[in-house]
Amino acid sequence: MLDTFNDRWALVTGASSGIGAEFAARLAGRGMHLILAARRTERMNALANDLLTKHGTKCHIVTIDLATPDAAKKLYDEVENLGVDLELLINNAGIGMIGEIDTTDPAEVQRMIYLNVNTLTDLTYRALPGMLERKHGAVVNVSSVAGFQPVAFMAAYAASKSYVLHFSEALWAEARSRGVTVLALCPGVTETEFFSTAGAPGWLEKHSSQTPSRVVRTALAALEKRRQYVIPGWKDYFVSLLVRIATRRTAVNESKRYFKPGRRGTQATDSPAE
Repeated sequence: MLDTFNDRWALVTGASSGIGAEFAARLAGRGMHLILAARRTERMNALANDLLTKHGTKCHIVTIDLATPDAAKKLYDEVENLGVDLELLINNAGIGMIGEIDTTDPAEVQRMIYLNVNTLTDLTYRALPGMLERKHGAVVNVSSVAGFQPVAFMAAYAASKSYVLHFSEALWAEARSRGVTVLALCPGVTETEFFSTAGAPGWLEKHSSQTPSRVVRTALAALEKRRQYVIPGWKDYFVSLLVRIATRRTAVNESKRYFKPGRRGTQATDSPAE
């Protein structure tokens, strides 16, 4: 599958840092041209210049807040205005929140759900018909290992990632026989800006984590095998299996030990919540 990426176009959301920027770099190395979408123009410009120098990659930059209504339509209009066929969609942009019930801003919860669920769904359904018509292409939706269980203090976030996982798996079943792959990428703790912006500064320093490079390498290998989902790292995969064995009461109560909030987390990040 990946040998079809050369000289074709990919759309990467949340492309200014973390997993999104790593996807952009690795896809450029495979000969793809890129549409980069995020809020931070300066970072995307620096990335685009670097990829042009190293790989001769064409990059089209779209500065956009994907947590706003009609953002998916506006972004996909940009794709269509370019007159290119989209071979790969990486739905990476996301917001995470860690907080107690009585300090959580309902408006920020709605903003998170809009980005993590609505925008991702809209972009997926806009991209897939063309891929199905051409009988090739792929969508990678970034979920999380948190999507396999309810998580205390991250209730809405974990639920949104569970949606992404189930949504992607269902579309995988529909599209696979027609030459198109839909992959749910479910990373665990990853070295991105997520925890500092979601309400748990310093969390990464206290826990083991993996690099965006490892996450993206694992995702591309799974895409090559046309898998429906992938969890980078044996430890996180093992935890996802334990959750299925344990009672639901045990699973959610155990989650309380890990995500006690230090401050209310309502900020957006161009990296997904992993």
